[in-house]
This record gives sequence, structure tokens and C-alpha cells, in this order.
Amino acid sequence: MENCCGLLTSKQEPVPLKSVEVELEVRDHVATVVSTLNYENKEDKPLEAVFVFPMPGDAAVCHFSATIGQTQIVAEVKEKQKAREEYDDALSSGQQAFLLEESDQSPDIFSLSVGSLPPGESASIRLEYVTELAVQADEGLRFVLPAVLNPRYHPQGSEGVQVTSVPASLVPYSLSFSARVSSPRPVSKVESNCPMDPLKYLNTEQSQATVKLAAGHKFDKDVELLIYYKDAHQPTAVVEAGQTSAKPGTLMGDPLVMLSLYPEFPQAVMSSLASCGEFVFLLDRSGSMGVPMNNNEGSQTRIGSARDTLLLLLKSIPMGCYFNIYSFGSSYEHIFPKSVEYSEKTMEEALKKVEGMEDDLGGTEILEALKHIYSQACIPNQPRQLFVFTDGEVGNTKEVINLVKKNSASHRCFSFGIGEGASSALINGLAKEGGGHAQFITGIDRMQPKVMQSLRFALQPAVVDISVKWDLPKGVSVSVLSPPITTLFQGQRSLIYAQLTGQSPKAAEGSVTVKYSLAGHPSQNKLHFNLKPAEDSGLTVHRLAARTLIRSLEMVEDEEVVEGGEPDEGVKKKKVVELSVQSGVSSAFTAFIAVNKGSGETIQGPLVRRNVPTPMPMMAMCGGGASGGRMMGRPIPRMVSCSMPMRRTVMEASPSAQMVNVGGMVSCSMPMRRTVMEASPSAQMVNVGVMEASPSAQMVNVGVIEAQSCKSMESCGRRKNCSMSKKSKGMKTLLTAMRRTVSSCVRRPTSKGVVQRESLNCSLDIEPQQPPRDPLLQLVSLQKASGCWELDPALAAAVGKTSEEVENTKPASENKEVWATILALIWLHGFKMDAQKEWELLAMKAVSWLRAPNAPCVAECVEAGNTLLGCKVQKDALGI
Repeated sequence: MENCCGLLTSKQEPVPLKSVEVELEVRDHVATVVSTLNYENKEDKPLEAVFVFPMPGDAAVCHFSATIGQTQIVAEVKEKQKAREEYDDALSSGQQAFLLEESDQSPDIFSLSVGSLPPGESASIRLEYVTELAVQADEGLRFVLPAVLNPRYHPQGSEGVQVTSVPASLVPYSLSFSARVSSPRPVSKVESNCPMDPLKYLNTEQSQATVKLAAGHKFDKDVELLIYYKDAHQPTAVVEAGQTSAKPGTLMGDPLVMLSLYPEFPQAVMSSLASCGEFVFLLDRSGSMGVPMNNNEGSQTRIGSARDTLLLLLKSIPMGCYFNIYSFGSSYEHIFPKSVEYSEKTMEEALKKVEGMEDDLGGTEILEALKHIYSQACIPNQPRQLFVFTDGEVGNTKEVINLVKKNSASHRCFSFGIGEGASSALINGLAKEGGGHAQFITGIDRMQPKVMQSLRFALQPAVVDISVKWDLPKGVSVSVLSPPITTLFQGQRSLIYAQLTGQSPKAAEGSVTVKYSLAGHPSQNKLHFNLKPAEDSGLTVHRLAARTLIRSLEMVEDEEVVEGGEPDEGVKKKKVVELSVQSGVSSAFTAFIAVNKGSGETIQGPLVRRNVPTPMPMMAMCGGGASGGRMMGRPIPRMVSCSMPMRRTVMEASPSAQMVNVGGMVSCSMPMRRTVMEASPSAQMVNVGVMEASPSAQMVNVGVIEAQSCKSMESCGRRKNCSMSKKSKGMKTLLTAMRRTVSSCVRRPTSKGVVQRESLNCSLDIEPQQPPRDPLLQLVSLQKASGCWELDPALAAAVGKTSEEVENTKPASENKEVWATILALIWLHGFKMDAQKEWELLAMKAVSWLRAPNAPCVAECVEAGNTLLGCKVQKDALGI
């Protein structure tokens, strides 16, 4: 095939999108993003370019325009179906048209259609959105420019968004990114997961700064910025004047106020954590969870990191609580039929089952698991706390969030988005509607500290009886636009948008007071603000407020928005469309449409469609992904089970092979010449064939021979009469062990360059040697549910000593458990302070155990422990 000029997709089709330019402006905690997409048609026929791409789920898209030559066409917001019809009519009549629409399934996916781009012509598309930046555990503000759009798993019978994607290294367009940050307080630093040029300050106060993405972005990850201010996160109020062309009394015509509240709770109350609660952990075990956490060599898989996190969680739960662990994929499982009381026995039983959890449950169908959890009766005086761990690759986002909202009165939901491209709409939506907190784990982030912060939130006393009182000058009234505040967390921002109606004196001031009760103690925070509108805020606050109203309406059931009379399914849609058109902010029911009616020339010839690819996530290149889904229009191959396995597999490779693979979906430059398979009719178990390349081969990978007497393992598990249905878990565990073991095998090619199983210097039938465990997790795994440690060889090894050294230095008057527990605490404080957020809750549990009548000679033990471990940890630092 002869290559066309320009950039090509994996199907050798030219890509009309040449570059993407992104300009970010951050003012305090609000970001305005302007993206310019530059298209050029280098083909000899007119094109329609379609680009499906990710966006922040809470963004307010407020501008869309196209520039062709010297002509700029600004798009209008219209009802979605009308916009689509107008777009199609324009293309049919030979006009240029541009359409931007939000996905029906999820607000974090958009589709941009550039229609009738004539041969040789260029077009620049400009889109703008505003969004609030989330506060992180370390007080940084997080901005993410989504670059990776993971394929979303759609349950059978549902429609999905069609996405074209290519490996990150083959993305056929460039990205430039620059940011300008300003705040009333100095900017202390800006960090990123991508290479950045040095931060440049624009004034002596260091309250304004710029930073740029270094050239050569690889498109293998989202672009993430963490912005830190000095004396960060003070309560603020911004009053913004209405649009002069809008009618007074309307959302866009009146002034609006945006309040940012950061409640500070009494330290005495915050230090006392709850000793009750029902903790339900819901873990994603779909195929995409087998992907490494990042691109670094030796990076732990998502499921592996989740297992370690569950270990920390189970060790940190206070005695007296209840818990259960669910996992989901194409189906769901639970460790206990219902939540059980936390004890040594139930903890150990759960940990054994967690240890065997793999990414082996197929697709990502979270809805049924949630329905089962909510069907379980709540335990009296044990507030339910739900922790959801997922890579966010679901297609029925709105349905899932609606279910959480319906059950929000019975629990709090804490959500964790794992890996690049996790759906921000899903993760943020779960936490928002469930009254909890959302966290994202990307790049080199460790999952454990973020999860433990959320556990601390869950253990804090719940804030109740929240009310907001306004005090405004005479003649000024207020209408609150935000949903009522239902949760408050220490150090986390709460936003209130409100519409101000009426006239106020020039120097007038107002105030707002937030009252609440915390652990039986009434508290309040009061904020005074000037009613004079800010001079340079544009319409940012209005657009964010409109987005808040739109999202709230979209989440409401139709019958809830009907004011008397019978429910009308179109009432909600009508209200959303009116608000969206009035404010110029996109919604699920509207779209931006622009038609170039000024040229007068019709574009001749048939229109050729070109899909602009997004970066393919790492899982797609290594055989993972949303099981049962489609990647680039093709089904993703899956491991299949079989009751007629192979005795021997022989595979021959070219001497120039660079990589070897069996049964996976990875790129391979090694041409296969021959495959020989033999099967025994009486065999009852799969025997994996291993292939080997020449001595110059760079990589060996093992998979499973795809032979079957029933359907795939995913569907097999649902068929009661299938011979594998009851054994599939054991098979998956065995196959996982095989894959781990082969990586350490010694290759011994035969004279023909062909390797048979017998030539491998290892046995695939034995338990594989596990990699050494992280020392911190090794010590944590030894802790008892009560909080203490036992004095045994495993503890000695965990703190780097022999059994004799530990035994011989124990104070004679102290018992073994007290000595072991104090040694563990000294080791944590002496060697693992960098990971304190991960172990501080389980250390508090240990200290509580010691404070009981268990430790009469603490000072002597601390002194002896310091001497043994070579530390200088003070008794007070241990909290004893």
C-alpha cells in the first residue's frame, strides 16, 4: 500500500488533526482551559473528522468556535437532536459544520465532529471550559488534562461510545501546554507528573507564575499539575456581576457569589476516632486491573496494589466494627454472606481470601454488586462506610451514580480511581452523591496513603445538622443554587453558589454563617464578604453555577421536577435545555453547533470520514482491557478454559525475533513459522505450552493455549453444567502461578531454536516463589486485630533482627506481646516516618492496646528497643 502524505492511523488512514494547544489559567482554585485543535486536510477529497476524547467530568464547557482562514464561526448551544439535524443538513448541502456534544452515557467523554473540510484547507477549533480544582491530602490543588481515554466496559445490551485509539507512541498529533497561576497568596511550587520547564514567577510577591510542558510529550499519561499556595485554603468569597445583555432576575443577569469554605474542627474532637462502623470494601477485579500502576519497570499491578491496601485497611479497623469485602467483574463475589464483627478470626479469614484475589472476573459491571450491598440491612449504631476501588472503566456511569444517590441516606461512599484515564465523572460522582470523598491514584502515586486518609475521614465523627445562614443588606435577597451541604471534612473545601437579587449600597458587606454539630459539640464558621463585584472575573462564576445547576437537574428523577400533576418525562430535559441555552454551558441534552454559511461555495464530492485516535492506554498494549469490550473496532481476545488441554506445544521462531508471546495481545516483531499442538482426549486439565526464541530474543511471555470445549471462562462461570464452572478459580490461580514462574525460568534452546516444556529448567507444577514483600507491609501483616504484635521469628525478621537478638534483649519484667508491640512501633517511627500516613491508624490501635492494663514497664521497653534497633525514638513520640 502506498502511504498518503501526512500523519496516519494504525489503518494507514491520514489523520487531519495536526496539533493540540492548551492554555490553562488558574485563579486561586478555579481553572479556565482553552484548547485549540488545528486540522488540515492533505487528501484530495473533502473530509469529516470525528474525535472522541476525555474531559474532566465536572467541567463547564462554555465556548466552541471554528476559524477557517480569516472567518470565525462561533457555535451556539441547541437541543442535541436539533443540533445533530442541523449538522447533517449542512453537510448534505455542501456547507461546513462543526458539532461538539457530550456523551449520553458519561459527562467526561465528548465527541467533536469537523465536517466538510475541503482538500488543502485548514481549520482551527477552539473550545473553552472552566472547572474547580480539587484539594489534595497535602493541600495541593490538582488539575488534570485528560489525555488517555480508557475503553469503557458496557454491560450486555447497552450501547457504548465508539473510540478510535492507537498506542501512545503512535499518536499522530502534537500537544503543547502552558499554565498561568495567580492567587492572592504566593505560589510556593507547581509539580507535575510530566516533564515541565522551570516555574517562572511574574512578580516579586510570587503570586503569579507560569509553567510549560516540556517538548516531546509521549501521550502515555494524563497531564497532571499540583499547585501549592503559601498559607493555603483560606475561606473566600467572589462576587461576580451579571451579563449586561441578560435580563435582570435571571441566572445570567444577576450578580452571583461563590463561597469557598474550609471548616476547621477542634483538635480535641478530631483526635478521637470512632470505634464503630460497618466498613464495606468493593474491589474491581476486571481484566484491566491487571495492568501495571505506571510505566516504570517492575511497577506493581493495580490489583496487587489494591491487595496491599486492603491489608492496611483490615489492620487499621478498630475493634468493635463490622466489615465485609465484595469484588466485582462480570459478576460479583463477597467474602461473608453479610457483614461480620471485626475480630482476629474474621480478619484472618478475610486476609487469606484477599491474598488470592486476581484480575479474573471479566468485565466491569459494578451496578449489580452495589444493588446487593444496598439490599443488606444496615446494622444499628454502626454507620455504613463504602469504599469503592476501580479503574473507572464503566459505560453506565449515570445509572451507577443514581443508585448511590438513592441510597445516600444509609451510608457514605469513598471512591478511588486507579490508573491513568479513570473516569472522573464516575469517581467524583460516587463520592459527591454518597457524601464521601474521592481520590485518584495515578503515575507513581501510592494508593495506600490516599486510602488511609479516606479511612481517617470515615472514622471521624460525622458532621450533622448543617445549616447556612445569610446576613445581607436591606433590599438584597439570596437564592442558593448549590445542593444543600450534607458532609464536611477537615481541610476539605465546600462550595456554595448563590444568586443575589436587588440593589445594594456601594460599600455594602454581607456575611454567611455555616452551623453544624460535631460529636455533640455545636460549631460554626462565619465569613464576611464585600458585595462589590470583582472587576476581572468575566462570567466564570456564572458558568460554574450553571454547571452545578445543570448537573443537579440531570441527576434528579423526572417525577421530582414536576410541580404538581402527573410526571412528564420531558420536564427535566426541558429545564436543562433552557438553562444550558441561556448560560451557554453544555449538558447531556444539548450540543454546540456552528455552520459556516458565509462562504457561499458548496463543497463538492463524497465526504470521507476520518476518526482521530486518542492514546491507547497501557492495558490495551499488554492484553488487558475491559474484558468483553472492543478495542479499535475489534474484539479483545480473552483467556478461554478447556477440559481438553494440551500435552505439548512446540513453537518455532525467527532468529531475529525481538519478543515472544503466546496467547496474549501484545505487539510482536517475531514472525511465527510453525505451531504444533497435541492433545490427550482423557486430559482434564490445561497444560500450558511455553515457547522460546533464539538466544537473541529480548523477551519471553507465557499465555494459555486457546482451545475450548465450552465458551470463555467469563461465560463459563455462569453455566451450571459446564465442567469448568466449579474449577475455574483454581485454574485461574494455577495459570497465574505459571505466568509468574516462567519469568524466572532458564532458557535452553534446542539445536533447531525450538524449545519444548522439557527444556525449561523449572517446574510449572509447584508453587511459584513470591517476590520479597515490602518490609512495612511485612510488619503490618503480623499485627493482630487487637492491635498488638506477637514475639516470634517473623517479627524479628521484619525489624531486621534474629530471634535470639530480640529474645535476649527483652526486659525481664515485661511480657512478650508488649515487647513485640513496642519494638514494632519503634521500628515504624524510626525507619518509616515517610510512610506515616499509611500506618498511623494501626499504630494508634497498638497504642490503645498498650494503654490498657498490658504494659507496666513501657519506659524500660522503649529504651531497650531503641538500643536494639539503633533508634532514638522518644516515648512521648510513640503516644504511649
